[in-house]
Amino acid sequence: KLFPLVVSISLSSLFSFHRNPEAKMGSQQAAVSFLSNLAKAAFGLGTAATVLNTSLFTVDGGERAVIFDRFRGVMDQTVSEGTHFLIPFLQKPHIFDIRTKPHTFSSVSGTKDLQMVNLTLRVLSRPEVSRLPYIFQTLGVEYDEKVLPSIGNEVLKAVVAQFNADQLLTERPHVSALVRQSLINRAKDFNIVLDDVAITHLSYGIEFSRAVEQKQVAQQEAERSKFVVMKADQERRAAVIRAEGESEAAQLISDATAKAGMGLIELRRIEASREIAATLARSPNVAYLPGGQNMLLALNR
Repeated sequence: KLFPLVVSISLSSLFSFHRNPEAKMGSQQAAVSFLSNLAKAAFGLGTAATVLNTSLFTVDGGERAVIFDRFRGVMDQTVSEGTHFLIPFLQKPHIFDIRTKPHTFSSVSGTKDLQMVNLTLRVLSRPEVSRLPYIFQTLGVEYDEKVLPSIGNEVLKAVVAQFNADQLLTERPHVSALVRQSLINRAKDFNIVLDDVAITHLSYGIEFSRAVEQKQVAQQEAERSKFVVMKADQERRAAVIRAEGESEAAQLISDATAKAGMGLIELRRIEASREIAATLARSPNVAYLPGGQNMLLALNR
């Protein structure tokens, strides 16, 4: 607000003294001096704002910063979250994400019996905060992309080579635990913390997969044949027991007939006839017709 007022006053003074050459020259010099001072002040304010802006940097949540000094190199201390000062043009901040991040990579490894296995490994990693300056000096900000795929393939090949192809399936929990522990120990050498390691995919080559499938089919056929043999044996035993029972029953009937004569057989026949007659009597859809010509004679009457 002061600038337009001063300019208007200067211009009015300039026009008021336009008839006086000396006053006119003095007013022009005053205006030029004022504008020059104003430009210097604006330049100074802009320079100060630029310096102030370059002197501040912000570290967001879940991040840490490492300061590089042009004279002293990488500073030993890490900078935590918040807004901080630095020396412009002499110091530069490098931001690290310290939150846990997932990484997935694949590897083709050979087993103990020379079978090729395709493995996919998933790890959750984060840097060791106290060692961030050393990590920046040796590996840089993209430390995880440089280290994890390399040591992951190294550990997978070393562990898989200790087992046969079929053992990777039957002992998968043990293999996963061994890979996890080996990879955690290996990552510590690079100041990387692994929160979790897991084998997410395991597959074999086409030839081995076909051989495994054929083996499973053969095992199923063997089990089926074994079941058929056991079933036939059980049926044979049942037939023998049934025949022995019928033979024993026939022998008992023969002995009873020899002792009591035909009366026992006649008694069994009468009992069977009574059971048949009782069954027919309970059925409403069955009618009893006497045999012979008596029925026809009754109809003629």
